[in-house]
Amino acid sequence: HVQLVESGGGSVQAGGSLRLSCAASGYTDSSYCMVWFRQTPGKEREGVAAIWPGGREPKYSDAVKGRFTVSMDKAKRLVYLQMDSLKAEDTAMYYCAADLRVCSISWYRTAEYSYWGQGTQVTVS
Repeated sequence: HVQLVESGGGSVQAGGSLRLSCAASGYTDSSYCMVWFRQTPGKEREGVAAIWPGGREPKYSDAVKGRFTVSMDKAKRLVYLQMDSLKAEDTAMYYCAADLRVCSISWYRTAEYSYWGQGTQVTVS
């Protein structure tokens, strides 16, 4: 049973930085897709960044490209989201999601993922 636990959220001023972590457990597969999503009240969950072992370049949404960096520590089964130059519009609940296959061209769609964490709140003021 795959479990995902996010951490690292908090409050920060605009222009600041935060690093989110997602700890994954419960699987032995070597192929998997790890994605960060975010959601604000009344809006659909949006894909922010995707990464997978053996993949070429990680994927980013246009909204965060150049400011956010996704990375992974395969040995520790940790996925990070380094968020720099934060803006008020980055305020959201951030979720880690995963599926046991490489990321597809539709990586940003919530329907692609079977496993989700509980989320961590990021507030930028």
